[in-house]
Amino acid sequence: MLSDVLRSVRLSGAVYFDFELSAPWVAAAPPSREIAAIVMPGAQRVIEYHLVARGACWGHAVGEPPIRLKEGDLILFPQGDAHVLSSAPDLRGQPDMSLFVRSTTRLPLVIEGGGGGPDHTRIVCCFLGCDERPFNPLLTALPQTIHLSGAGQDAPSGWLGTLLHIALRESGLARAGRDNILARMSELMFVETIRRYIETMPSGQIGWLAGLRDPIVGQALAELHGQPALAWTVESLARAVAVSRSVLADRFAEMVGHPPMQYLALWRMQLASRRLLEGEPVAAVAAAVGYESEAAFSRAFKKLVGDSPATWRRANVPREHNPS
Repeated sequence: MLSDVLRSVRLSGAVYFDFELSAPWVAAAPPSREIAAIVMPGAQRVIEYHLVARGACWGHAVGEPPIRLKEGDLILFPQGDAHVLSSAPDLRGQPDMSLFVRSTTRLPLVIEGGGGGPDHTRIVCCFLGCDERPFNPLLTALPQTIHLSGAGQDAPSGWLGTLLHIALRESGLARAGRDNILARMSELMFVETIRRYIETMPSGQIGWLAGLRDPIVGQALAELHGQPALAWTVESLARAVAVSRSVLADRFAEMVGHPPMQYLALWRMQLASRRLLEGEPVAAVAAAVGYESEAAFSRAFKKLVGDSPATWRRANVPREHNPS
């Protein structure tokens, strides 16, 4: 199901900054919505995360306590909060908006700075653009901050460590296709981070991500995502999961935040929106997501999304691809 969502929300990544810093230093980032149009044009949501490639520092969302970050650590801000990275926990600063205006098309932007002290830190800053409308259950399920430690059970070793190594190597080389490789690395590192986060979530949590691990809800989500166009009912879904209707309905709503059929309707709209942006006729989209007629689909789409399919497509297709 995670793969389904990631495919449907059009991930696009970039490794934007490669900071070489000497203490004391502080780097403040504004809310991602204030820089989204600059760093990831066309993205509905921009997520920022940072990899400590060398040394150590502190990081936190504004208003939250600082987190000690060591070499190999990753900190991610899924909700786009303003945040601060610094060489000491009590340092604060104002965002330098000029940093986000590209003076070159070559990424990452290598920046050296700081107070000239003996302690040096290298930080690689990655941006990820994705769709948040009409329905992205992953975004609403993620916390304000995710911190993966470079040591211990949640260490970003293995596959994530390999991706980090490749990203760091590529960022220092002027090779053909480097920007594309770094963009794909950013996307893959984000996916692996979410996988690691799910694995380290404590028991007893609720939400869409926790539902993926629940034996009942996880199986129900797999059925809905596997056959979204099927004429599901709560009864037929309960039979597929081998539990009673009431158990499924209560458990699903508690974990996911939506009743099963409401979740299915929202997920169908997300699938439909992707197909609409790819240029499929409305009638074909309607059939693909389980509606018997274009009219029924159009009514459901307008009710859940707020616009008719044609209006939504005109408003969201990039101008150069929009035939109207």
